[in-house]
Amino acid sequence: MRKLPVIVAVSALALTLAGCSGSPDPSATPTSTAAAQAPAGSCTDTPSGSASDSIKVTSDAGAKADATFDSPVSVDSTQRTVLDNGDGVKANVGDFGIINFTLFNGTSGKEVFSTYDQGSAALSMVVDSTQFLPGLVKAVECVNGGSRVAVAVPASEGFGANGNKDLGITATDPLVFVVDLGQVLAANDPDSLKADGADQPAVDGVPTVTTAADGTPTVTIPDTAPPAATTITVLKKGTGKVIGAGQPSVVQYIGSVWGTKAVFDQSWGKTPLAVQPGGTLKGFESAIAGQTVGSQVIVSIPPADGYGNNPPEGSPITPTDTLVFVIDILAG
Repeated sequence: MRKLPVIVAVSALALTLAGCSGSPDPSATPTSTAAAQAPAGSCTDTPSGSASDSIKVTSDAGAKADATFDSPVSVDSTQRTVLDNGDGVKANVGDFGIINFTLFNGTSGKEVFSTYDQGSAALSMVVDSTQFLPGLVKAVECVNGGSRVAVAVPASEGFGANGNKDLGITATDPLVFVVDLGQVLAANDPDSLKADGADQPAVDGVPTVTTAADGTPTVTIPDTAPPAATTITVLKKGTGKVIGAGQPSVVQYIGSVWGTKAVFDQSWGKTPLAVQPGGTLKGFESAIAGQTVGSQVIVSIPPADGYGNNPPEGSPITPTDTLVFVIDILAG
């Protein structure tokens, strides 16, 4: 997972399932399928098999999975059985998706984690096996948004040689996922990569924003003292779902320093950011919480809600700087 100055930590959930940052030891990063990944904008369907077909789920999609299956699971490569076929956007490589899931140890058959036990604290993920567990990527690749799938994953496409001690999974344990794929954001659709909400009236004293045709913002910061507290202003009001506090999202952003007006980081020209609860600056997350998908907001963040006395090394940010972010909320 890429390291951006806006990211100051990664949530436990993302650490558990992100292939690159899931362990401080590079040898624990699964690599078995990363090289074989389909090109961005395309996908490779994951076939079903006897292991995935044996996963029986009694609960409905959108609720915690009550599942039984033949254990110990024996698979050489990931198998996927579609339980409910949604009618949303198909997840191609490079796309962004919001998922809820229940995870089982494929050897013991025991449940080890469920996002539904965390208040539906879903995961924002990139369909990219270099960033997330290859087996989890195979679970959603080529699947329509709104679908529920049952997945059997070999250890080699799961947590790899080191396993996962926190979940009680050893290096040889296969995994079983029941995954609910929610909204999918198509990375090759330019209109889906920018806010599409209605323009809101300007507010005096707030930095102004103009946008290029592709949505890239340009920020003009006034020559005045910044607000003392975190200040959030809606520039475009979207009509999508409300992003609740502690919920994940997918955003575009650009970050500037109020005093020097220097841009220190942006997702524009790169890829959108999958935001995990607890994984970004406090002020950044507070700007997203309560907003609707399709909205664009601007937030000024004083040091107390930003980096404080620990700005990123090599950045133009000092411990006394107020930060300004323009954030386009794309999915959640």
